[in-house]
Amino acid sequence: MARVRSLQQGAQDVRVHPSEVDCFYQSIVSASGEKFVHLTTFGSEERVSRPKSSQSLQLDERTARQLIDVLRKAFPSP
Repeated sequence: MARVRSLQQGAQDVRVHPSEVDCFYQSIVSASGEKFVHLTTFGSEERVSRPKSSQSLQLDERTARQLIDVLRKAFPSP
């Protein structure tokens, strides 16, 4: 699990992943009152063991707004 501190455009040689997973989200609040969105993916159906949390990310308001901007640029409205 990790709290995302920044979003930056990458230049890796990446391709569409062959497997699909489910992602669950929750709104959480830290002890100091800061709000986060917590995203957790679970292993694919091909996973040998029982389903369990695979990756988790936490976004505060600033990084969540960055992600919204990234998504709007990637998927512009017609």
